[in-house]
Amino acid sequence: MKRYLAIDIGASSGRHIVGWRENGEIQTREVYRFPNGVTESDGHLTWDVGALVGHVKAGIDAALARFPEIESLSIDTWGVDYVLMRGDEAVMPCHAYRDSRTEPAVEAVHGIVPFSELYRRTGIQFQPFNTIYQLYADQLAGRLAGVTDFLMIPEYLLYALCGIKSHEYTNGTTGGMVGARTGEYDPAIIGALGLPKHLFHPLQRPGTAIGAYRGVKVVLCATHDTGSAVEGIPMDADAPYISSGTWSLLGVKTARPLTDAASERANWSNEGGVGYNRYQKNIMGMWLVNRLREELCPGRPWDAITAGAQASGYDETVDANAQAFLAPKSMKEAFDAALNNRPQTPSDYFRCAYRSLAASYRQALDELERNTGKRYDELYIVGGGAKNQFLNQLTEVATGKRVIALPIEATALGNLKIQMKREA
Repeated sequence: MKRYLAIDIGASSGRHIVGWRENGEIQTREVYRFPNGVTESDGHLTWDVGALVGHVKAGIDAALARFPEIESLSIDTWGVDYVLMRGDEAVMPCHAYRDSRTEPAVEAVHGIVPFSELYRRTGIQFQPFNTIYQLYADQLAGRLAGVTDFLMIPEYLLYALCGIKSHEYTNGTTGGMVGARTGEYDPAIIGALGLPKHLFHPLQRPGTAIGAYRGVKVVLCATHDTGSAVEGIPMDADAPYISSGTWSLLGVKTARPLTDAASERANWSNEGGVGYNRYQKNIMGMWLVNRLREELCPGRPWDAITAGAQASGYDETVDANAQAFLAPKSMKEAFDAALNNRPQTPSDYFRCAYRSLAASYRQALDELERNTGKRYDELYIVGGGAKNQFLNQLTEVATGKRVIALPIEATALGNLKIQMKREA
């Protein structure tokens, strides 16, 4: 029986999951879990990639101890972030996407290539942390001098295992520099910004084998976690989905990118899928409630938090996607500043956050149906947020869709499916 290892790393934790096919179904076993999070270094938010590499290898050791024969492994993480390289040496620090260093770079980039032109060429929504702005910030700071490569986070972790530098398609598309119709880095954008051309390589598709580690094949899955998550959703027919974690990624599969003016105005993205386009939008997600919990009631069980939110009578909402909630020093204070009537209890804050998320889902689905010209009856929700029955109920009421909540490790399942499909 062939076994495969999915290493799925999010902004707050990572997990190693071994999978295999048995009686026509994918069976899974979690063998290792570890914490992750941003750290502050010299006033910047960064990732401890050394610790990530250590956990990745420790988890593989744990997997092999439990299952001595593993056919292949792959890694997926969040998008947009990367590690700069000088030859085989990583250039530190590795900045995290919530860091504010890109603020001057955004204006500078748009002064050279207006956003409307970027959107027409790439179809990628504006986010101040997109790779294009991060790389230009590095250029302005002189950090690209002598740099030979940039590897997206999962590709760097795979490099740490097998010594091969790879550039995977689905993750590459998150950065705002890949042509929506060519599926490769856009030389016109790179040339206009004066970014070093040698950093940009042909993009490799999910399923490509790139090397080996301890006798295990190292394979590219859809290394952007949402790309893998969408592959892991057991849909009977294409329907809108929310991959609900730190971010809520709401979207639908389409045959081609939609880069029209309405999509640009509504700030929709077109990201790479496994043989399709993912027309989707970033919504702030469980980040809001995770940060509120850290401030207001650390360690309180989520069941108690949602029960309190359900019992609260607070009825005001905020714009869940407002920039003020991206990386505030105090999430509570960010809510206070956005509301007319300050919540009186922690439960009021959580109710506000959950209702605001449901309202943002409704708005996004309305835009999605207008822009695609299709109506949908169902909405699939996967990931950690799918376990939140109160939010699911609010979402069903707000959107008028039948919510199909699947509290499964969809990202790991998609990662595994891609590996298994390659071996079929």
